[in-house]
Amino acid sequence: MSMDPSRLQVSLEEGERWRRTLSITIPADLVKAERAAAVRKLSSRVRLPGFRSGKVPASVIEKRFGPALDQELLDRVIGEAYRGVLEEQELRPISEGEVSEVDYKRDADLSFQISFDVAPTFELANTAGFQVERKRMKVGEEEVEKVLTRLREQQGTWVPVETGTPQEGDQVSVRIQRLEVEGDEPRAYEFVLGKSEAIPDVEEAIRTLAPGEEGEFTVTFPEDFPTEERRGETDRLRIFLDTRKEMELPELDDAFASQVGDFETLEALRERVRNDLEEEADEEAEGSLRGRLLEELLGANPFEVPVSMIDQYIQSILGEEQKLNPEQMTEARAQLGAQAEVAVKRFLVIEELSRSRDLRATPEEVDARVEEIAERSKTPPGEVYARLQRSGRLERLEQELTEEKVFEFLKSESTIVDAT
Repeated sequence: MSMDPSRLQVSLEEGERWRRTLSITIPADLVKAERAAAVRKLSSRVRLPGFRSGKVPASVIEKRFGPALDQELLDRVIGEAYRGVLEEQELRPISEGEVSEVDYKRDADLSFQISFDVAPTFELANTAGFQVERKRMKVGEEEVEKVLTRLREQQGTWVPVETGTPQEGDQVSVRIQRLEVEGDEPRAYEFVLGKSEAIPDVEEAIRTLAPGEEGEFTVTFPEDFPTEERRGETDRLRIFLDTRKEMELPELDDAFASQVGDFETLEALRERVRNDLEEEADEEAEGSLRGRLLEELLGANPFEVPVSMIDQYIQSILGEEQKLNPEQMTEARAQLGAQAEVAVKRFLVIEELSRSRDLRATPEEVDARVEEIAERSKTPPGEVYARLQRSGRLERLEQELTEEKVFEFLKSESTIVDAT
């Protein structure tokens, strides 16, 4: 039996952050008819000792299954009424309905409330006239040399040093024994000094030893130590320095360039490093500019977002394997809520701009980008397209193109000041 929305008493309350609450009353005669139908249906199907199949009296059904019938009735009629009212009032929930204030007595009206969120609607009235600074990292010889040094370190070899105390960047092999723990055996560790692989006090202690030496030290665990209960604690340690090694770097020459890549000369490698750094600087500058444009846009067009959208974003960050219960979500919202709200707002304003300014990527633009990818990867366009479809990345590609058009629009409407 379908629920006729015109027979229901309905009121809609609009709360904060796009929260909506429906108060619904179902007349007693409809509830009674629904329950009687449920009793007849069960009577025709249930089999009980002493009664012919399909002939169990309603009174027996009530006595045996009354509470279960009541619960099934509530679940069904509340769901039917809710769906009917949503359709009649053209409401589109974006969260699960939360039922409350259920008032049910047999042969009486059934009333209840159900709360849910709806998608925010807003107008971007101010989208132009922003003055935004575009900061771009300057790529010089110093930056190029840093990359070359990292490449040399990747190709370097560790050479044992028999004398002297370890310095920053040396690799050390040590054994550490906790003196305040009875019977504690020394444990072996190997790490590079200055890489934050050991607490600062331990590194400082090691710097006083030469290979083959040992010493006793009092160390304090820092306030950012991963194990919370050990933060600020002191410990007495015996440290044995077994070996010290220095990094021996390869010569920076044409041979090195050919070793790390398909480069005939060192100058060719330098040029590739410089070009890569320039591209990275451009990408970082563009990303930073987009962030500032969105900040200006949100500041000029304030609006609220539903809590459920914030929660969904937090859950997406953590992953479905870390499904949060309500209490955990409240804690996560306290920590991540501000960040999540900004992210949701940014997504919504991009969507609204693309819709209202007709900036969505066209099929032709998607095809052109697929052609570019195919040309770069030397792969047939049809194969690239099929791969993107199978992996679900075609939709993401379309979204990226849409975002590019949105930001080009915002830049054209704003004053961009370049800085380094």
